[in-house]
Amino acid sequence: MKRKAYVLVFDGLADWEPAHVLPEIANSGKFEVVTVGFSPAAVRSMGGFKILPDITLDEVRPDEASIMILPGGDMWAEKSYPELIALLHRLHGEGAIIAAICGATLEIVRSGLTNSARHTSNDRDWLKSIIPDYQDEARYVDAMAVSDNNVITANGLANVEFTREIIGQLGIYDADDTQRWYEMFKHGKFQVLNSAA
Repeated sequence: MKRKAYVLVFDGLADWEPAHVLPEIANSGKFEVVTVGFSPAAVRSMGGFKILPDITLDEVRPDEASIMILPGGDMWAEKSYPELIALLHRLHGEGAIIAAICGATLEIVRSGLTNSARHTSNDRDWLKSIIPDYQDEARYVDAMAVSDNNVITANGLANVEFTREIIGQLGIYDADDTQRWYEMFKHGKFQVLNSAA
């Protein structure tokens, strides 16, 4: 049985943010991409895509998970989602990677996962403006994307760097091919990936 790569889907998700990584995960042959909704109802992305979730939050199996991907979207600045935070802790406790980009990094901060992980977001001051009691400034890194302690975070302009961190952490390609992939998609330098499945 393939390990699960869960991706949260919701109304207004920034559909371009996971757009590079999902084909890499799906085409690796190592993982099954599973969309997860807050409810079974169809959602519509920022770009207008209608997505019917495969499962809901309560159907996620932490023991089968390799990663949970949280795309950005306006909803993250509006409120916290306690049922999601509880799930993130269960997933992380089972060794799954938690990956968040753009506004979704707010939920990673709210969850407390940044207490033990270096992280980034759209901007340190932006984080503090939305979460006034943000306490993890010592672990904040001013970078496009950061991986630490099975937590991957990226700013909203860093979907290519976000993908690089995820494919590296999941072992989809070796280190050299991960860098080649990055050069292709960031700088338009076509490369042959030697470790591609």
